[in-house]
Amino acid sequence: MMKYLLVLLGAYLVCLSSAFAPASHHATARGPSVHITSPQPSIATPLDTQSSSSTTALFGKKAARAAGNERKNKTERVKKVKDDVIEVEGTVIESLPNAMFRCTIDGAPETQEPVLATISGKIRKNYVKVLVGDKVTIELSPYDLTRGRITFRKLR
Repeated sequence: MMKYLLVLLGAYLVCLSSAFAPASHHATARGPSVHITSPQPSIATPLDTQSSSSTTALFGKKAARAAGNERKNKTERVKKVKDDVIEVEGTVIESLPNAMFRCTIDGAPETQEPVLATISGKIRKNYVKVLVGDKVTIELSPYDLTRGRITFRKLR
């Protein structure tokens, strides 16, 4: 009788230890381990009935992304015209350090001194190479007509 109780107690301890042991999804030397779990009953709450409705509202990031996608499907943006700059066409005559260039303005008299121009941020960001002899578009400042910004390099 005592032997029977020890066997039952041992089987009970093995069942308890396997219930609290971490689940292993890897195959062992004896074969793949199989874990059987009982399905959990689902209890319907008022929140579940609301989320299954056909209309959904987007909040936060999803709403912003949806608005961005709608904006992308519209027509292309138009470049804004700046009121306080003077746009002229010119030719690069000298390359200087720190992305500075001396440029002559097309159609200007020979006596006019060349403009000292730097490259704009978009040209610098996209690694557009500006060489001596290139035709460029220059934005001149209305305060100092001897300085400008190269905003576009024309194709040869």
